Amino acid sequence: MGVLEAFLHPIAVEETKKVEISKRFIGEDGKPVPFEIKTISQAENAQLIKKYNRKKVVSGSVVADNDTVGYTNALIVECTVQPDFRDSRMCETYGVLDPMMVPGKMLLSGEYSALVGEIMKLNGFDIDAQLRDEEEAKN
Repeated sequence: MGVLEAFLHPIAVEETKKVEISKRFIGEDGKPVPFEIKTISQAENAQLIKKYNRKKVVSGSVVADNDTVGYTNALIVECTVQPDFRDSRMCETYGVLDPMMVPGKMLLSGEYSALVGEIMKLNGFDIDAQLRDEEEAKN
């Protein structure tokens, strides 16, 4: 197989992972219930970026208007399999109509940050950590 073949037939990118974000969400067995997260493609990520990053005119100049909170919430909702933040019962329980608002209402600041970190790592944004993990696995 030539080098070109490797690029024509890449390994599937959708991956899921269970991560413990909090000890506050307890299952029937009395143990913390892990969150299940997944990868998204750069095309999907670009759609989220486009939706939450706009330009606006201020005093005659075009400036970036980046809604990082909106983007981060959308990324969380898109990459989290369980719990399903889009479920109407989740929205109802946390008193919101928009699923993008559920993570901010449901999670403590540290939990929110931990979930974002795990999503970023799974999606390949933490290359240094991946290299360290591969090196540790070899040893």
